[in-house]
Amino acid sequence: MASAFVIRLAATAVLSIALAACSLPRGAALQSEILREKDSAQAPYEVVAVSRNSVGPISRWPQTGWQGGYNWPRASGGPKSSIIRPSDKVSLVIWDSQENSLLTNDAEKVVSMQGLTVSSTGTIFVPYIEEVVVNGQTPDQARSQIQEKLSAILPSAQVQLTFEPGKENSVDLVSGVTRPGTYPMQGRNFTVLGLISQGGGISSSLRNPLVRLIRGGQTFEIPAKTLLSDASRNIVLRGGDMVVVEEDDRFFTALGATGSEEILYFDRENITALEAMSMVGGISDGRADPKGVLVLREYPAKALRYDGTGPTKRQVIFTIDLTSADGLFSARNLRINPHDTVLVTESPLTTANTVFSLIGRLVGINNQLGSL
Repeated sequence: MASAFVIRLAATAVLSIALAACSLPRGAALQSEILREKDSAQAPYEVVAVSRNSVGPISRWPQTGWQGGYNWPRASGGPKSSIIRPSDKVSLVIWDSQENSLLTNDAEKVVSMQGLTVSSTGTIFVPYIEEVVVNGQTPDQARSQIQEKLSAILPSAQVQLTFEPGKENSVDLVSGVTRPGTYPMQGRNFTVLGLISQGGGISSSLRNPLVRLIRGGQTFEIPAKTLLSDASRNIVLRGGDMVVVEEDDRFFTALGATGSEEILYFDRENITALEAMSMVGGISDGRADPKGVLVLREYPAKALRYDGTGPTKRQVIFTIDLTSADGLFSARNLRINPHDTVLVTESPLTTANTVFSLIGRLVGINNQLGSL
């Protein structure tokens, strides 16, 4: 009698565990749970299997999360001497040994005119020759022009010219360095790396730093690594340029049965799905479904295509099978976009093993009760 009761109790317990299997605590969803609506015409998402046949076309789909690449002006040189611009300050020293000179006297044969501000029209005022256009000239060109004009009234005059760069001959170094500030351009070959060097160099605390250049209402950017390694990218600056050094703020999210669940920032220009797996510490050996690696991505409405050249729905789930060579090589070529979510689903065997473990414990209890 007692034995029959024990058997019925054990059977009831096993049935209860089986019915509750779906509600057992888990660290991630099953792939079948997430994709249960994939065959429905009303599914809010599109499912795309990543393979050697699909990874190429996927790479040509519209970018998400950012503009999809860096842009940087072409390198161009200039004269080694600075060019005088409006707001610069020009100083003149004029020697004239002629008797009865219009500018000097018998006691002092030199006259100094300091801090002449170049007007918005690019001129400075010099006595007896009035307004002289110096905008766009090198200091040597401006000096020669002034001396030539003076020679008509002061044949023996000699002119010395120096200038101090103003706003239009200066550049701003905003952030990401030890000494941000406004820096005068000492020559027309004043480069972006020269500016960063004067600012104390890029801060070592910045993760994957980017260099941004704001010029004439346009913004350009380039990874600092590329700028430092490619001499052709070390462009000459222009007056009024603004340079900003800051961290790359692109990120993706890792969830599920991975080594870690966190927001991960890009540490290089491009990251593939396989590299993303490495960055999160790989997949959990005891929990993960290697056939169920998913990349969740959302496209803007304007990116939708119906001719096979892009997604047909805004929400797309890319599925990756890491148990095959095709899946592994495809994962090595699938680029992760900023704001993607990389989700490693739970293995169905995890739930099954949990149930079997509980059943095994009940069988042990049943044997103990039966021996009473």
